[in-house]
Amino acid sequence: MTPNGALFPAADPGQVCRVLAAKGTMGLPKPRLCRSAGVALALLAALASCGAPHSRAPQRGRAVHARPRPPPAPSAAERQQCLAGLTAASATFQPLPDQYFGAGCSTVNTVRLLSVNSDTAMLGLSNLGPVACPLANTFAAWARYGVDRAARQILGSPLVRIETMGSYSCRNVAGTDRMSAHALAQAIDVSAFVLADGRRISVLGNWSAGTDDERAFLRTVHQSACKRFGTVLGPDYNTAHRNHLHLEYTGGRFCR
Repeated sequence: MTPNGALFPAADPGQVCRVLAAKGTMGLPKPRLCRSAGVALALLAALASCGAPHSRAPQRGRAVHARPRPPPAPSAAERQQCLAGLTAASATFQPLPDQYFGAGCSTVNTVRLLSVNSDTAMLGLSNLGPVACPLANTFAAWARYGVDRAARQILGSPLVRIETMGSYSCRNVAGTDRMSAHALAQAIDVSAFVLADGRRISVLGNWSAGTDDERAFLRTVHQSACKRFGTVLGPDYNTAHRNHLHLEYTGGRFCR
């Protein structure tokens, strides 16, 4: 007991820990522990510091983040429901086994998406790796209703292929220490669209420099994506996205 009535000196938690370790907290008189909120707080602070190493302050300019955890594996029923959705959409796909790669990266409940369908024909896909099944379902619907129909209406030719820059990649968001949705196979980067008449409409080449119709088409499919995906980023967001549309299943309807 200190002269001011506290059980332990606030400036020396190490001494408190030694006392608690030697005597045990049960040896403290209960009436004294409950006399004031200040006493209780002092005891809690002392207990929290017991056994904790004296850590150094983080270096300036370096943020400390907890490593993200892989998403929980869905139930067997949820997996089957998702695969049934792809089958109903006439997509061609192959279910993939769950894999965990360390550093928080994983491919859980993913498929290899080989093709999707328009209203009348199969649409080819390029450069796609593992894709989370819910993302694959959303992508299939966007390709059919948001892209092919826009190509027919604005450009006068149906879509035959969507070119991508990939899906799964164990990495952080460019320029940050925050894990990318690509590290969980939760995002697809779309770079170009190939039409039945042979035209190739690319994000890099036609977003700003294309014809009026080509620019209108790209902005239409971008806005359509914003209504379906959690996060959509394009050339107007930053230079890192000047050559593709980032379509992410997660997020709170962030559209740029």
